[in-house]
Amino acid sequence: MDDLLTIDRIGAQGDGIAETPGGPVFAPLTLPGERVRAEVKDGRAERVEIVEASPDRIAPVSPHYGDCGGCSLQHWAAGPYLDWKWEQVRLALAREGIETEIEATVASPPGSRRRIALHARRTPEGRVILGFKARKSWRLVEVSTCPVADPRLVAAFPALAKIAAAFLEHPKSAPTLHVTWTLTGLDVDVTGVERKSGGLSADRQMQAIRAANAADLARLSLAGDTLMMARQPLVAFGPATVPVPAGGFLQAVPEAEAAMTSRAVAAVKGAKKIADLFCGAGTFTFPLATVAPVLAADGSAAGIAALKAGVGSAKGLRQITAEARDLFRRPLSPFDLKGCDAIVFDPPRAGAVDQTAQIVGTKASVVVGVSCNPVTFARDARTLIDAGFRLETVTPIDQFLWSAHVELVGVFRR
Repeated sequence: MDDLLTIDRIGAQGDGIAETPGGPVFAPLTLPGERVRAEVKDGRAERVEIVEASPDRIAPVSPHYGDCGGCSLQHWAAGPYLDWKWEQVRLALAREGIETEIEATVASPPGSRRRIALHARRTPEGRVILGFKARKSWRLVEVSTCPVADPRLVAAFPALAKIAAAFLEHPKSAPTLHVTWTLTGLDVDVTGVERKSGGLSADRQMQAIRAANAADLARLSLAGDTLMMARQPLVAFGPATVPVPAGGFLQAVPEAEAAMTSRAVAAVKGAKKIADLFCGAGTFTFPLATVAPVLAADGSAAGIAALKAGVGSAKGLRQITAEARDLFRRPLSPFDLKGCDAIVFDPPRAGAVDQTAQIVGTKASVVVGVSCNPVTFARDARTLIDAGFRLETVTPIDQFLWSAHVELVGVFRR
């Protein structure tokens, strides 16, 4: 028998939540205030039917909406959707007892994602398909278009399927194509290829290389190892042009990256020396080096090598010193950070608990935290605040459009 539910709010994962006498029920693809009919199993609503729609419900633009596991909030009007992301940041800070000015959420436009991860599978009929996982499932949803992706990525889908075919040699292979649009064309790194059986055969490698050349890829790599490179993939970080490491990290949306870097640069104006921790290939390093000399550190040796390679590409930058160092196992100490009166850190989702504890002992007067996880940011922020810093402002950044994911930039001053 189906239950009639009223959706009270949207949870942190993007599902609607209905409070019932039996506890909360999670209902996907719903909105606050909606009345829905659904079969409830173990606290989850299945086969949801909208009985009374929210006035904030809009028509989704993707033909794959509802089946594809991405874009789970595509049915929500822009205003309340961005307000909800703002609220997720406020709640994360409030759990740590932190109050501060939170600026309006910075939106990312559709068609702006320069990197996507496409899963490849072969159908029982032998056809190679590309797509994304279905909601809470291993099933692959074949996609013909993607409203969040750069149109140049979408245009390459047919050619990418031909490339993927070469990597389906072993029945246990489940290739994922990590596709990035760069200044010199498409860069594709493939992971998920069965290795225990000997990896990709020479014949299949040649098949992949031929398909990559036919698609005019800049580079094709297998788990970071280059198979072919017609042109070095390049990206612009501030005034510098930097070679992208195969399989390396890059912010997904240029507009979101610009919003983050502009706030970081504005916050450190007047600094005499800046530390850029978890710097990757230099996303923040090069813009920061227009202000003052920069000490850059990251655990990725390939990222640091790319950063160093980009140093000579721009004029007018202050000195950049870069070090490959695992900041989780060996965080930079106050001695290492001597002379740095400004520090920027952009850690992975786990945050930077040990590195933050070291920042506390420095003489830095301003710290900029960039985060893809408001919960771990709030934890690290509490450490800084307890040591005498004030969290001046936080800006939520909606880098991953129509998802539950929210990023942010926070500025601390002593």
